[in-house]
Amino acid sequence: MTEFTYTITDPQGVHARPAGIFVKEAASFPCSITVGKDGKDVDAKRILGVMSLGVKQGEEIVVKCDGDQEAEAAEKLEAFLKENL
Repeated sequence: MTEFTYTITDPQGVHARPAGIFVKEAASFPCSITVGKDGKDVDAKRILGVMSLGVKQGEEIVVKCDGDQEAEAAEKLEAFLKENL
C-alpha cells in the first residue's frame, strides 16, 4: 500500500470540477484508491464519495493506493492535487 497526505490549498476547498477530474484520474488505475479525512475513507473513483467529505481549504486528506500500479497512481494523483487543489 502506498499513501500520502495532502493539505488542500484551494480557497474553495474540494469543489466539483477538480473533484471530477481527480475521480477520472483515479479511475484510470486498476488499484484500489481511497481518500480519507477525519477517519472517514471513501472510494476515490466515485464523485459523490469524494464530495461527501466536504474538504475545505487548509484541511488534510490521506490518499491510499493499494494494488497494481499503486506507486504510479499515488505519484500522478499527488501531482494533480498540487497543481489543482
